Amino acid sequence: MSDLTPLPSGDLSVLEISVQRVTDKLSIVAEAVKKLTAERTQLENKIEDAQKRIQHILSRLPEQSDGRQLNLLGEAVPPNNPEDDNEPTTH
Repeated sequence: MSDLTPLPSGDLSVLEISVQRVTDKLSIVAEAVKKLTAERTQLENKIEDAQKRIQHILSRLPEQSDGRQLNLLGEAVPPNNPEDDNEPTTH
């Protein structure tokens, strides 16, 4: 049990410095873990939002037997009239 013998004051100072260094490093690691946890939560939320958007788009897809044009973005698409394509221009 020689580990219980008192340390000379110089060794105590070195030990205190080592303990402080380890404490500082642990604080840095704890902050990094908090930051990574927050980033992970943010990414999980983004993934969930993307999955909802994909599901919304998929729900708007017509059945395979439906021959209508797809409008996935919800923008107004003028009807394509084949008769208008053959008319001569008057410019």
